[in-house]
Amino acid sequence: MSADITLPALPEHSLPEEYASVGTDGKHRLEGFAEREVEWRGARLRYAVRGDGPPLVLVHGLGGTIENWRAVAPPLAARHRVMVPDLPGHGRSALLPEARDVDALAEAVLAQVDAEATRGAVWIGHSLGGVVALRAAALRPETARGLVLAASAGIGSTSRAAKVTLAVLGAWRPGRLIAPHRRAWARSRLGRRAAFGWWGVADPDGLEPELAEAFLVGPALHADTRQAGRALLASDPRTELDRVTCPCLCLWGASDNWVRLQDGMEYARRLRVPLRTIAGCGHLLIGERPDACLAAIEDFVMRLPESS
Repeated sequence: MSADITLPALPEHSLPEEYASVGTDGKHRLEGFAEREVEWRGARLRYAVRGDGPPLVLVHGLGGTIENWRAVAPPLAARHRVMVPDLPGHGRSALLPEARDVDALAEAVLAQVDAEATRGAVWIGHSLGGVVALRAAALRPETARGLVLAASAGIGSTSRAAKVTLAVLGAWRPGRLIAPHRRAWARSRLGRRAAFGWWGVADPDGLEPELAEAFLVGPALHADTRQAGRALLASDPRTELDRVTCPCLCLWGASDNWVRLQDGMEYARRLRVPLRTIAGCGHLLIGERPDACLAAIEDFVMRLPESS
């Protein structure tokens, strides 16, 4: 377990030199990645970094952690400087004092980006992370050279059904019941079917146990994800998509039952960008089909114009 570190309060500015990050001890949560910490607006925020080259920022979804990127982040770090934050209230990041909408989450990740002086990165956001990446690109265009929206939430999240579902799951938090026994659940075919079959992946039997466990670890670490859930429900990204000026790619599992493919189509139409689908793949595409995700990300990055 990482040691507690007390940092002085930092001013609320957006210049990288006005943030300070510190390394933390403990085991690597992502293979070969160093874990660091920054304090922002009274909250200690954790992130992991590794590699050299053009920067990438990988943002997980609601209820996730940096471990969700276990199959994607290390290969990308072979050619890129990869930064993977824990969102506020998730993993080992503390809750924010206040987060009324997704802007607060985006600003928190931007503080982590500033701590590493990671300007002009390609942001890859999964589910809620896609909405966070969109808002970051709208608030601070210079920080985003490109965006990959991987099964991005936000459109369907405004429906009444989504609000009821997230409210029930936020109150019940079934992941907390599974988390202490996650290794056994991940290595059991029946366990993977129960945990992921109804919403997360198209083929629970084919999900690698190690990656299944990476998606089950979050509830054991979280402070409280309900803050982020409420922020998501209070935000509609469609109202300001015209402020996103960088190149984008929509990447979706064709069999996503949690964030429907129709949402990907609407994002692609409104942003006027390509939509790339992965056949036989559900919502947790970064763990279910990491090979296809890596190919799509690398192809997208390779086609981007050189940063100025």
